[in-house]
Amino acid sequence: MKKIRKSLMLYFILAAMVMSLSGCGQSNNNDAGAATPQKVVIYTNADKEAVDAMQNSLNAAGYEGKYVLQTMGTSELGGKLIAEGDKIEANLVTMSSYFIDSAQKQHNMFVDLDFDTKTLGKYPAYYTPILANTGAIFVNTQVLTEKGLPMPKSIKDLTKDEYKGLVSIPNIMNSSTAWLLLQAIISEYGEVEGKEILHKLIENCGPHIEASGSGPIKKVRIGEVAVGFGLRHQAVADKAAGKPIDYIDPIEGNYTLTESIAVVKKEDTATTKLAMEMAKVIIEKARPELIKSYPVALYQGESITDLNKAGNPKTFNEPLTVELLMAHQAFFKAAQ
Repeated sequence: MKKIRKSLMLYFILAAMVMSLSGCGQSNNNDAGAATPQKVVIYTNADKEAVDAMQNSLNAAGYEGKYVLQTMGTSELGGKLIAEGDKIEANLVTMSSYFIDSAQKQHNMFVDLDFDTKTLGKYPAYYTPILANTGAIFVNTQVLTEKGLPMPKSIKDLTKDEYKGLVSIPNIMNSSTAWLLLQAIISEYGEVEGKEILHKLIENCGPHIEASGSGPIKKVRIGEVAVGFGLRHQAVADKAAGKPIDYIDPIEGNYTLTESIAVVKKEDTATTKLAMEMAKVIIEKARPELIKSYPVALYQGESITDLNKAGNPKTFNEPLTVELLMAHQAFFKAAQ
């Protein structure tokens, strides 16, 4: 009997250990997505207007409290994507499309979207755009009149001596908006003449090369400079509001950059599924609000006013990648 009792005790101890180990395994499986998903972590480089639109759409769809959203600068978030790959904490990312492309090429870190996006253009299966920005020249009409300056028609016009000290542009080392300027110059004039034009443009800007893409329009608004290059829709809105601002679609072209949404590959399949649902909500529900702040049509059925339609839209003849951006940053430095 003693031997039987000892055997039974040993059996129960072993059984308890097995159940405990089984429970641990079940817990790990839950973490991998078999049970309730964790909160979705969203990383974004978007401006406040875009963040508000995304949050409004998610909260209205019943996802409030089911996600954590963290904003970062483009360079910071881009660095994390390239360095960390799918080990990044985020489940859902909204980011400049060229960074998403480069991160996917390096890490294969995003899953294909499982919903129909109905985009006007063609995009990879693993992301779809949430917004787009277009570049243009803008002027303060009062300052132009006071200084007796002609209305410019091109970026090259801004290199003329009469504009010296009266031009503001963003710095490509800090702002992706400046890349719209570099694409226009290189596409129209090539790298040899383009470098000369950029050098003279930088000279004419003097201290008015801005770290922020919205820096030039701010200086044009207050009349600190007469002319700037930046986001077209900002100047359109200023003119419509009655400010002494006008905009010019340069002969070099209006180039566009998109910001897109992508779902990160994770072992936690339940949270990945939830992130995919949120991506779909943002595309389907946030776009009406997003297109008001970023008036570029991206999806079937969308429309914008004639004022917001760029007069000379162009596309760079190479795919936009982080590597190309770095090459154009080096081009900018060499032109200084």
